[in-house]
Amino acid sequence: MSQDRPLYLHEFRPKTEIVVEEHLLDAPKFPAIDIHTHLGALYSDYLASEFGVKRADVNETVDMFKRHGIKRIVNLDGFWDGFAGLTVDQVFKCLDKYADYIITFVSVNTERAKQPGFEEYVRLHLQASKAKGAKGIKLFKAVSLMVYNAEGKLVQGRNIAIDDQRLKVIWQMAEELDMPVLAHIGDPKAFFQPVDGSNEQYEELILHPDWSYAAPGLYTFAEMMAMQENLLHDNPGTTFIIPHFGSYPENLGFVGACLDRYPNMFIDTAERIRELGRQPYTARKFFTRYQDRILFGSDAYTEGMDWRYPWYFRFFETFDENFGGRWKLYGIGLEDEILEKLYYKNAEKILKLDSP
Repeated sequence: MSQDRPLYLHEFRPKTEIVVEEHLLDAPKFPAIDIHTHLGALYSDYLASEFGVKRADVNETVDMFKRHGIKRIVNLDGFWDGFAGLTVDQVFKCLDKYADYIITFVSVNTERAKQPGFEEYVRLHLQASKAKGAKGIKLFKAVSLMVYNAEGKLVQGRNIAIDDQRLKVIWQMAEELDMPVLAHIGDPKAFFQPVDGSNEQYEELILHPDWSYAAPGLYTFAEMMAMQENLLHDNPGTTFIIPHFGSYPENLGFVGACLDRYPNMFIDTAERIRELGRQPYTARKFFTRYQDRILFGSDAYTEGMDWRYPWYFRFFETFDENFGGRWKLYGIGLEDEILEKLYYKNAEKILKLDSP
């Protein structure tokens, strides 16, 4: 050893000695629609700070996406009038120059479900938002997993459940207005486990203790998955996109069973290729079987995609081995027919878009 003490875990950064072929891809084989992006930093200092990025320029941001072969993006940060001092009109005005490129989803202030008049508020808000150009609805994990503390900041807590009947009006209006709902429900399963030496996300949770939902009194992961199934079962006429690979990429058998049971369920790939890349044989079979139900999404922000996108394309399109960070990824080499559906055809069908 070159030092007087053993290494700490965070100091261990091994360099692989494996020598294999590399195929570095800056753009996908087919122009893609990214169904899962966050553009709030374009119009809000508060959101830029929350996302840990700089206040962004819309031209530079769109250029970033286009140089990586992204032909359209879905911005999930439409929110509602009054969120962070914004209005829906201000959001659309900021993005107006790229109205043909940026598709925006709005959200719903579910805190109002605890007050009278919520149903009327939801109807008016969603009707008006669709008239302004909104194509869908985004529900953040503030539903169920987060609550506002005395300082008005979101912290871990047991909030109104995603399957609570008070929220039923959202799903009814989504069906009536033909607006898909992208609902963030579960985080990685390890985030719900004790933060100890057996937790596979230990390093992440030590760096970000606010990502842990293992405290007593919070919803368990099993409860969240039960809520997710209730939501899908009880609203068969509403199209749901469950992001982050259906909330449970660690267990593709569970996700597949849900897709089999609920034809109104679709999933996206956002921020979960670390989980998928560790199980390439199972993942490839899954993408083949459910090729009509998976959407390309990255959880993109207004910066940082120059290094993040290539990992997605390499995982989907090549059979490269042993690449990535701490958790090594193995590519699944999908056929062109599946890639086309993943990258844009499935999104065009759900969003009712014309292919150029």
